[in-house]
Amino acid sequence: MLMSAARTVVITGAGAGIGRATARLFGAQGDRVGLLSRGAAGLDGAAKDVQNAGGQALPIATDVADYGAVEAAADDIERAFGPIDVWVNNAFTSVFAPFHEISPDEYRRVTEVSYLGFVHGTMVALARMRERDAGTIVQVGSALGSRAIPLQSAYCGAKHAINGFTESVRTELMHEHSKIRITLVQMPAVNTPQFSWVRSRLPRHPQPVPPIYQPEIAARAVLFAAKHPQRKEYWVGSTTVATILGQRLAPALLDRYLAKTGYSSQQTDQPMSTDHPDNLWEPVDSDTNKDHGPHGAFDDRAHNRAPQVWLSQHKHALTGAGAATVAATAALGLRRRYR
Repeated sequence: MLMSAARTVVITGAGAGIGRATARLFGAQGDRVGLLSRGAAGLDGAAKDVQNAGGQALPIATDVADYGAVEAAADDIERAFGPIDVWVNNAFTSVFAPFHEISPDEYRRVTEVSYLGFVHGTMVALARMRERDAGTIVQVGSALGSRAIPLQSAYCGAKHAINGFTESVRTELMHEHSKIRITLVQMPAVNTPQFSWVRSRLPRHPQPVPPIYQPEIAARAVLFAAKHPQRKEYWVGSTTVATILGQRLAPALLDRYLAKTGYSSQQTDQPMSTDHPDNLWEPVDSDTNKDHGPHGAFDDRAHNRAPQVWLSQHKHALTGAGAATVAATAALGLRRRYR
């Protein structure tokens, strides 16, 4: 769907996964896209994607944990493309391990990137958007921000924090009668390269909890949210709906269910490689110069369609009795599987 005029868009974590797929879609609209990520190969690939799709691109190597670097990148983008219209916070990193096996430095690093990176991006964007009382911020969230799972305590903690932080900022903007909009897009398990480079201490190779969706589905939801930011949040994928509503209906039941299934569902049957690279401190393409693109290693298992996304975008289609039915069905399914 074409916009009436090109916009200046900033995307963090733009070198791979959801950010990469989202950058391509904004480029297809003719937008001017500032690309923030750490890895040079991923940034170069993202810039080519945007340009080939019909947009303009400015790749800037940026660690979102560094507020000064994010602010400097925003200045460069506005000098090149003009005032920022849309800012998409998406960058993250993680550690797959039981809590007692994660060091304080690792926990701090995940929090600085996956939570404070969103805070930094929002601060930088708002400082510029306030000058003209216009702009949109889209936070790429997760169902795990409402319902935590084992082995991802640092990531789940960051996603929960993003929900609370965004809700607070949203209400402040409403109080001020601001025309700036901030919204959340809650994602399901997505086939991104993170599972090939996440730091992991699991015995087997990490995987997204099935069902798995392709990053283009997530990207289309981000694009829609940027165009319709009045909504507080969007839910992508039937599993996100079931997870969020199931947590509201039967949180203790989900605790027991995930204690039983959460370890095995996040691992394949392949043993973990001893030389597995990870991107916690440095991008994985810094030495190999390999562009990983938007997709991970699970193309053969990932869904290309998510009819539920339409329901999320048409807010009256899943309300009242419909929402209660979904929640009850999810809870019933969990009870049966747990038994």
